[in-house]
Amino acid sequence: MSEKFAFFNETPISPLRELAAYEAIWENQKTSFKGISDMFAMFPAKQLSDFANAARITEVMSQLNEVISKSKAGYDFNLLISKTLDFPKGLLDATDKLQLLYYAGNLELLKTRSVAVVGTRHPSNEGVNRAERIVKYLVKDGFTIASGLANGIDTIAHNTALKNGGSTFAVIGTPINEFYPKDNKELQKEIALKQLLISQVPILRYSYQSPKGNRLFFPERNKTMSALTEATIIIEAGETSGTLVQAKAALQQGRKLFILNSCFENKAITWPQRFEKQGAIRVREYNDILDNLPGHEVTTD
Repeated sequence: MSEKFAFFNETPISPLRELAAYEAIWENQKTSFKGISDMFAMFPAKQLSDFANAARITEVMSQLNEVISKSKAGYDFNLLISKTLDFPKGLLDATDKLQLLYYAGNLELLKTRSVAVVGTRHPSNEGVNRAERIVKYLVKDGFTIASGLANGIDTIAHNTALKNGGSTFAVIGTPINEFYPKDNKELQKEIALKQLLISQVPILRYSYQSPKGNRLFFPERNKTMSALTEATIIIEAGETSGTLVQAKAALQQGRKLFILNSCFENKAITWPQRFEKQGAIRVREYNDILDNLPGHEVTTD
């Protein structure tokens, strides 16, 4: 990980120290993304290292070096730290503002026009076809495709983008050096090496916390994915799907939210109507998406 960062102010920021501080802060079981955001709202000039014990930061550095050295991820990763020039501007629209992100790959993709394509882990055959068709059109129109690397719609979105020569980035709900689901290990490697992989999940906390506790990181990544993109498109999702966390976040963050008409036709769910009343856009044909994304001409095919 590089020690070279550009700053908004003249106070030097050590990436490795801030990383260790971030991990040390997460050792407290009561720590949450909202809690960290609230701390910085009260003390905006502070750095992560100002909120962690100095001795513990040194100890955590050693622990992290050991964990990272044993990692078999197959790719290097780096950091994005709030108050540095590379930190994504879109995250300023998030309700709970992040202070640190892990990433691997091409950070320039965050400067491109991007749309998140998300949905259920268990899509219907029709849902698969719809996802592939929409992603193919989006790639043709120059959009980078974002998703969460989960089974189902996420995997289809990433693979379709790559198959059609497009760009994609994944915002995952596990640490940057972990693979989940295992079936997507090679896809995650490809994205990390040739595209862009992003995580906000603390490495050490995740390593010793129960699977039940770690599940809480997944909805948080949905909020981040929404903030990093200009729109979210929901292909299919159940009544209690985690995808709906991203739907809510998109509207709160001032992002476009698109819901396929087939979701409205599904009598087993009620969430599409609820989000439409809040400003979501019903998609009956692909041009319903382009019509609502400024700066793009409507296609006719």
